[in-house]
Amino acid sequence: MMSQMKRNQKILELKIKGVLAEKGVKIPKKQKIDELSSRGYGIAEDGGLMLSFYEALYLVDRNQLEVEDEKGGRIDFQELLKCYENVEEDAWSKYLVFRDLRSRGYVVREGFGLGVDFRVYQRGEYGKDTAKYLILTIQEGKPVTLERLAHVMKQCQSLKKELVLAVMNRRGEIVYYSVSQLTLA
Repeated sequence: MMSQMKRNQKILELKIKGVLAEKGVKIPKKQKIDELSSRGYGIAEDGGLMLSFYEALYLVDRNQLEVEDEKGGRIDFQELLKCYENVEEDAWSKYLVFRDLRSRGYVVREGFGLGVDFRVYQRGEYGKDTAKYLILTIQEGKPVTLERLAHVMKQCQSLKKELVLAVMNRRGEIVYYSVSQLTLA
């Protein structure tokens, strides 16, 4: 009971406040942005830290972040998710993949814009080495062309990264598949 109280007190001490922005949640510079940045969250911007929507959702869900609008009104998880869905069609699936990977201890960063959703660093390697894996999120019932997969695979190989498909079924369960080049002789 006592350790639960200490843990809750620690979470309250760590709670960070952010302001809803067009492309995510902005954390002002006066807060613990170095701690968040060292754990693989956000991008430095204008002296503060800009969290992506999925990062902010994850931290709100874990009770480590409180989000407000420009007028100081509190934004809850559902409202933040709606904001994310306005800018990203696959917001829920990307958030679920991000949450799953983070909960497994990986540092997850935005993809390079190569058609992949995320870069994933091996445990303990963030800040020391480059990401080893590139994640492409695929939803059951939403087809992906072989041309797109081949293009993404080619990009991953040129970067010497391993492509991993995060396939999410209709119940939100995620299965990961490593993809490699098939060569027919």
